[in-house]
This record gives sequence, C-alpha cells and structure tokens, in this order.
Amino acid sequence: MARWLDRRERIDALLDTLPGSLTGTERARCQHLVLGVVRNFGRIDAALEKLVAHPPRFSTRAVLFIAGFELIEAAQDGDDGRKAKIVHHAVEQTKTLSSPAEARLVNAVVRKLAGPMAQSAPVLNGSAEELGEYFSHPAWLVRNWLAQFGPTATRQLLEWNQRPAPVYARWRAAASAGGPPDFLKPTRWPGMFDVLPGRWPDVEPLLKSGQLYLQDPSTCLPVELLAPRSGENVLDLCAAPGGKSLYLADLVSAGEGQSAATATPGVPGETSLQQGRLVAVDLPGTRIERLKQNLSRAKGVEVALVQADLLENISMILREHRLPEDYAAVLLDAPCSNTGVMRHRVDVKWRLQPGDLKKHPLQQLSLLHAAARLVSPGGRLVYATCSVDPGENAQVVNAFLASKAGGPFELEKTVLSFPWTSDHDGGGAFLLRRGKT
Repeated sequence: MARWLDRRERIDALLDTLPGSLTGTERARCQHLVLGVVRNFGRIDAALEKLVAHPPRFSTRAVLFIAGFELIEAAQDGDDGRKAKIVHHAVEQTKTLSSPAEARLVNAVVRKLAGPMAQSAPVLNGSAEELGEYFSHPAWLVRNWLAQFGPTATRQLLEWNQRPAPVYARWRAAASAGGPPDFLKPTRWPGMFDVLPGRWPDVEPLLKSGQLYLQDPSTCLPVELLAPRSGENVLDLCAAPGGKSLYLADLVSAGEGQSAATATPGVPGETSLQQGRLVAVDLPGTRIERLKQNLSRAKGVEVALVQADLLENISMILREHRLPEDYAAVLLDAPCSNTGVMRHRVDVKWRLQPGDLKKHPLQQLSLLHAAARLVSPGGRLVYATCSVDPGENAQVVNAFLASKAGGPFELEKTVLSFPWTSDHDGGGAFLLRRGKT
C-alpha cells in the first residue's frame, strides 16, 4: 500500500509482486484491503487531509488508509465494536513499521477518522464535488457523467464502481467432453457461471486445464456480435490479453465440418491456407505472453500471433507472415478510457485525465480506418470499447462512416451496455458490414 501511495504503480502489476508464500485466505485478505483502499482512496484522503497537518512517511500513511477502509467496512456492516480493534491494530502496526511517536499520531487520527468514514452518502442531486469525494471519483469525471447520463444513472454508476466485483467464468465446451460441474453457479448469461467464494480449490484445476476461463459477461458481447462461423478467417486486432481471442477460436471451431489444424502461436504459417484460421495482432509488450498462453488453449482451429502495430503497414506485415491480407470477420477491441470497467480496474479513475477523453477518440478512429482495410468484400467488422463515453463509441463510428474509408460500410447493429442496467461491465460494440463490391 505504501508503494502505491508513493509511486502510483498499476495495481494489478503491484499485486502480482505479492510473495508466493502468501496464500489462501491471507492472500485474499491482503488483496481485499489493498483494492478497498484504492477504491475508496478519494474519500479517505479527503478526511485525512483535515486531520493530519503534515503527512507522515508512506508506511504510516498506508496504515492510516487501511484503517480508513476498515472503518468504512465496519460502518457498512453496522459493527461499532470493530472500531476499537481497528484502532488497536493500526497502532500496533505503526509501532512495528514506523516509530512509537507515529503510533501515537495514528492512535489519535484513527479515532477521529471513524466519524467521517461512517457518514451517509450525499443526496441524489449533490454536486459533482460532493459525489466525487464520497464515492471516490475525480470531480471532473463525475461532472462528465452527470451531463451525459443525469443524476440517477450517475449515482448508480458510482455505487456500482464502489462494490467489489464478482468473479465470472466461461465454460469452454470446446475444451471439455462433459458439462460444467454443479459447484459452478449458472447466471442469466448462457455459458457464464458465478465462481462462489470458497470454491477456488475446485475451480483452479479447471482453469489450469483450460475448461474454464475467467471472463466478465461484457467481454463476450463483441465476439457474439461478430458471430464468427466455422471455416472463416477471423482477425482479432488489439488482441491482448486474449480472452476474446480464445472465445473467437472456440466459436470458429464449434461448427460442423471444421477442419482442425495447429499452428504455434507467434510462428508464421508454413502450410497452405486452411479453413478456420484465427489471427491475433497486438503490439509487442508485457501482455503478449498472456496472449500466447490463451491462444495455446485454442482447439480445432489454426491460430497465429503477429506482434505488430496496426497503424504501421499491417498488410505488408501479414503478407510477410504468409497470412491473409483480408478477413471475413474482424474484431477491433480498441484501447479506451476504461470508464465501463472501473469496478474491476479500480485504479483507472486515478490515472485517467480529462485530456484522455479527447485523445482516445482520435486514436480509435485511426485504428478503425486501419482495421477497415483488412475486411473482405461482404465481410464484417466489429468496433468495440470498454468505455461508456459516447465520444469513444457512437461518435467514433459516425465519424468513420462519414469518411471516404467508411463509405463501403453500413452499421448493422449496435450493442451498448451500461453497468446500472446490464448488471455487468459497460462498453460499446458496433457491427459494420462491408459492401460486396
């Protein structure tokens, strides 16, 4: 926690550095506390600013923030008896991590912190500043949402983002001879299951074998909108970390008469073109290894991985890899602000800047133009984001369709998901079809 307060490291990368010796309930508790602090950082920080004149060292600040989150939890649970335990634990931790003098500071501050952490939420029509402070979101972002969605939907989105995310998983029928086990709880989304707490010893073998894949229902929407068919050449752009790629491969291999072929991810094709090929493209980087792992789990379909920049002569790169230069089905899951997935990516709101909402659409439109050149006549292109911002969704698609490159395309279907109505992560997906001539 002290490292995050000091360096603002990406929280997923930071949690990956937890020692392997920290396992089971201890590891889960550590992650819960860290994510809880980051999720509620704005509220705790605003209260501490009024109580601490000169911020102490980062290790002591970490104790204060963790105690602040524990006090929020205690207030939500109506457990007044936990307050004294939280104070005592914070003081003892500070004695170990810092000094007796700072332990006395922590004792005084945490006792006073209990009141602000137990306060009720502001009224529905509260200002962006009030809502932003209580629900721990930047005021400028809340102001944007109020203008776009109104006070009721904005409040629902803020409340959604502040709740810990459930764990969903997709059962991969293509990787299993039987059906899902009884301990997986079915959801209202076909093929998706709720992974209940306490069942990880049962779930982990299924994850390792590839029968189960952790995935939010929202990530399936663009893939299902593209609806890849058996025998098609499918292109997944901006593919890492590969959850959508794996789902595409499962759908392509699920049809009757599918020819099975195998290609090593990342190795150019050496054989003649075969039906049912999935090509995944993304920039070289740290996420490529995860993409390789996911592609290696594909069954009954030929897969290839290309590490390249979509905006730098991608057709020539595909040709050099002896891969097709046009595809019947193309998915572009464009980089975006992530405003639809803040329940899962709890630190995004602290990294996002107002200028990003203007910068992203420019990049997204460039990527969409590049992707369009790879679609076969009569083929399909799905543009998708995990943003709820119209500027990254409909406005990008409309700008593309109004351009010369967008002339051959028609918008066939739009799927927008908002967390407060869909009950899963938010985003947009747009099915574009290219004319046959």
